[in-house]
Amino acid sequence: MMLEQVVLLGAVTLLGLLEQAYFSLQVIYARRKYSVSPPATTGPPEFERIFRAHSNSSGYFPLFVFSLWLAGVFFSQALAVLFGLLYLYGRYRYFHGYAASAQGRLEPLYFSAKMLWALFTLSGLGVICTMTQAYLGLDLLHYFSHALGLTEHT
Repeated sequence: MMLEQVVLLGAVTLLGLLEQAYFSLQVIYARRKYSVSPPATTGPPEFERIFRAHSNSSGYFPLFVFSLWLAGVFFSQALAVLFGLLYLYGRYRYFHGYAASAQGRLEPLYFSAKMLWALFTLSGLGVICTMTQAYLGLDLLHYFSHALGLTEHT
């Protein structure tokens, strides 16, 4: 595989890493602002919301990275990048929404969950289509494209 075939996936992954670093820094700043020394994870509600937003985002990050790459390699780099960027945008909104209020996390949480499910779906479809083509000689992706009218019949 040529690097240019996955460079956009790499760029979105790097952006995701930077976002995670930003969230970590926000916890450090909140610890200082609200005088919550490590290893404590409780304090004023303002601190706890920031801490939870970071923890929740960190917990989902491996799922995001794996599904981004699987979708990009096995289905479509362009679609994976699109859903990946939308996911990161949703997580950014989630973090700041949660920092402001517990209720503020909900809309961006649902949005980012939908983007993650889109990546899961593309990953699954891509892997299944690749396996059926490699082991059964069936090009399901081509078949679905025809069925949906996305390609000309040959």
